[in-house]
Amino acid sequence: MAALGTGVTAPALLGGVAHAERLNPPRLSDGIVKIGVLTDLNGPYRDFAGPGSVLATRMAVEDFGGTMFGKPIEVVYADHQNKPDIGSAIAREWFSVGQVDVVVDMPNSGVALAVQQIAREAGRVSINSSASTTELTGKSCSPTGLHWTSDAYAQAHGTARALMQRGDDTWFFLTVDYTGGYTLEDSAHPVILGLGGKVLGSVRHPLNTADFSSYLLQAQASGAKVVALANGGNDTINAIKQAAEFGLMSNGQQLVGLFVNITDIHSLGLKITQDIIFTTAFYWNLDDQTRAFARRFQVRQKAMPTQYQAGIYSAVTHYLKAIDACGTDEALPVVTQMKAMPVEDFFARHGHLREDGRMVHDMFLVQVKKPEASTSEWDLYEVLATIPAGEAFRPLPEGNCALIKKGM
Repeated sequence: MAALGTGVTAPALLGGVAHAERLNPPRLSDGIVKIGVLTDLNGPYRDFAGPGSVLATRMAVEDFGGTMFGKPIEVVYADHQNKPDIGSAIAREWFSVGQVDVVVDMPNSGVALAVQQIAREAGRVSINSSASTTELTGKSCSPTGLHWTSDAYAQAHGTARALMQRGDDTWFFLTVDYTGGYTLEDSAHPVILGLGGKVLGSVRHPLNTADFSSYLLQAQASGAKVVALANGGNDTINAIKQAAEFGLMSNGQQLVGLFVNITDIHSLGLKITQDIIFTTAFYWNLDDQTRAFARRFQVRQKAMPTQYQAGIYSAVTHYLKAIDACGTDEALPVVTQMKAMPVEDFFARHGHLREDGRMVHDMFLVQVKKPEASTSEWDLYEVLATIPAGEAFRPLPEGNCALIKKGM
C-alpha cells in the first residue's frame, strides 16, 4: 500500500466562516473532522491534481479556521497509483481505522468509481474533483457521493459543439484505454453525429504512453479535420508535443483536448499549443476573485491552480460549511445540507448540487493564445464563451441515477 502523509492544518488566513446558532450541542464522530485526499502523487496526473490537490484542501481548511466546534480539522493524503485495488484498500483503511470522514479528489475514473462505492457502504462522504466519468452521477450514483469540478459530458460537449459549428465536421480520436477515456470519447459522439458530422476512426493507447507516433500516423492518414485527445496529464502532453513534431497542425488538422489543464499548456509552451481549443471549469485570470485565490496558491505551489485543484478548494469549503450548519459530520445529513445550500465562491457563481450529486455551474470554452498575445508566464487562455450551467452538464433524467428514480 502507498505510504500515507498527514498534516494538521494551520490557523485561518481569511478569518474563517461565521458559525450558525444551534438548538442542540453539535457532535462530531471521533471528536474530529478528518479529510482524506486520495490522488496521484507520482504518476501521469500528478501535475493537475497530486500535491496541488493536497495544498488546495489545506488552504480550504485553513481559511475555514482550522477547527470545527473547537475540535481540529485534519488532512491526510495518499497516492492511489492509478490502481483501483490500491485506491480501494486505502479508502477501506481510512474509513475503518483512520477515522476519515470524507475522501476527495481521485483522478482516474476507475479509482473514483471504486472508492465512491466503498464510501457508500461505509456511510462516508466521497467528493470527486478530478475524474471524468459521468457514471459517478449516473448508474453508479450514491447518496453520499458528489462530483464537483467537471466531467466528460461537460468537457466533450462544449468543445465538440464549438468545433462542429465552425465546420470542423470529421473527427479522429486518440483515447486512453480505460473508463475515463471511453467516457470522454463517447460523450463527444452524439454531438458530432447529431450535427451532421462523422467520426472517421479511433485508437486506444495505454495509460502513460511515451510514444504516440503510430497513433498519430493513423490520425493523419484518416484525413479528419479534428484530432481529439481523449486522455489527460502526461498522455495529453506527450500527444500534443509529438503531434507538433509530426506537423499535424501545420498541415491543417485541428488538435483539440477533451481533458486539458493549464499545467499541460504551461509545460509545453505557447509555440506548440497555440490555438488548441477545449472546455474548462476554471481559469485563474477570469476576474479579481479567481486571481486572488490563484496568486495565494501560486506562492505555495509555484504554479497556478488547475481547474481540479480550484474545485477541490470549493468542494472542501462547502463540505465544512455544511457540517457547521447542521451540527454533525454524519454523512447523509451533511450531504443533504450541501445540496440545500447554493455554491457561491470564486470557483462557481450560482452553483448548486443536484439530486444525483452533480455540482452544476458555468463552464468556459477557451483557446490557447498565440505567443505574441500573451502578456505573462501564465497568461495562456483566451475565453471564447461561457457555457451556462444548464447547458454544460448532462440533463438529470439522462443519467439513469437510481436515486432519482426512487425519489431520494
